[in-house]
Amino acid sequence: MNLDFAPEHYAFLEEVERFLDEHDDPEVFDVSRENMAQVVDTPKRREFMRRVGDRQWLGMTWPREWGGQEADGTYDYLLNEALAARGGPQIGKGVGIIAKTLLAHGSIRLKEEFLPKILRNEVEFAIGYSEPEAGSDAASMRLRATRSAGGWVLNGQKTWTTSAHFAEWYWVGARTDPEAPKHHGITLFLVPLDHPGITVREIRTMGDERTNDVFFDDVLVSDEYVVGEVGRGFQYISQALDLERFTMFAFSPLRQRCDVLREYVRTAEVDSRPLAADPVVRRHIAWLETEAEVARLLGLRVVAASAKDGPPPTTEASEYKLYATEFSKRLADASMDIGAPGTQLRVHTAEAPMSGRAESTYRYTVLDTIGGGTSEVQKNIIARRKLGLPRSF
Repeated sequence: MNLDFAPEHYAFLEEVERFLDEHDDPEVFDVSRENMAQVVDTPKRREFMRRVGDRQWLGMTWPREWGGQEADGTYDYLLNEALAARGGPQIGKGVGIIAKTLLAHGSIRLKEEFLPKILRNEVEFAIGYSEPEAGSDAASMRLRATRSAGGWVLNGQKTWTTSAHFAEWYWVGARTDPEAPKHHGITLFLVPLDHPGITVREIRTMGDERTNDVFFDDVLVSDEYVVGEVGRGFQYISQALDLERFTMFAFSPLRQRCDVLREYVRTAEVDSRPLAADPVVRRHIAWLETEAEVARLLGLRVVAASAKDGPPPTTEASEYKLYATEFSKRLADASMDIGAPGTQLRVHTAEAPMSGRAESTYRYTVLDTIGGGTSEVQKNIIARRKLGLPRSF
């Protein structure tokens, strides 16, 4: 596997970096929001992503007939990593999940309605898979969709829907056949979030971010907004989650957190002795740097696998997501330990080690191991699909 990029890839990355330098704005780029920096939740962030769309950088891998350039996936990867490195909004759900599923399975009507808006960044989506009784097990969802004249009536609840309080459309899975086996009988819908039967209630996270419970009360959805075939939603969700596990958990923030810790160790002193001279600390930093390189290479394996014809790189995406997010927790633990008691001070506290980044990272990284499927879910995917192990009972 060739892990190097072509000259045209490097030229594109240079162009992206110049663009980001020209549009640098602390209200758009904020590394202290950690992984949640990707969310396009303010007018300034939406305007910035509109400008990215104006450069024709959104949907570069799409077919030309739908506004794409039929470029290889390396361009999406480089753009997303450059945005993530600065704590900026990323290509995320619209381009990386919704559009790719619509291109593969959506009707002509859905493509014509949504794909141009996604390219221009004129629409934001929330994703509704998790439920109170199902957690990260999408196959266990219970939100009911009952057949009605010309459509479906949805009743039930979703939870941990991060963007529901500002997005326009809800990409939601519901059970349309309660008698079907667990992994069947689920259908994907696109639902406007301003529907009068939808109620959004705030949940505050330990990372100081907002997510939401979403309640459905007789929400009528037209057949026109069914994504793909009725009853095949779980298969579509599984494919989309492969994309989410990679695009929503970029490597660049991990690299940046490593750099912050290493710079602190290089300059700090304990009892008038350089912290960098401590052999235990040196060994710990060396191990973390090694793990960071492993995470980077696992990510590049996903990029390489995506470039091949065939199904999405399911196990590669799960391996990357599992390793990268668990490494992120270990890095956060190390930052707290090495920075000592001062790391308990809140982020942006000037006198705190690393300006309080260790404290915010410690809180955020727990969330990363849950979104896109928990670490336990990733282990099960790898065990079954790559190692051929039987399902547990």
